[in-house]
Amino acid sequence: MANEKNTITIDGTEYNVADLSDNAKQQVANLRVTDAEIEKLKQQLAIYQTARTAYARTLSEELPQKEATH
Repeated sequence: MANEKNTITIDGTEYNVADLSDNAKQQVANLRVTDAEIEKLKQQLAIYQTARTAYARTLSEELPQKEATH
């Protein structure tokens, strides 16, 4: 397997980054930074969703119980 930093796969074709134009190399760098930020956001979202679930559960426990109707 090729080093992930030295190659990039676009539409199923693997390219050696060193062989790309300077502009293409910059776009690869931009994609990698963007992908890393997206992963960070996904992790943050998972944390927030977990916290929200816990807050909702705690709130539910604090609400008055409904009386059963017959």
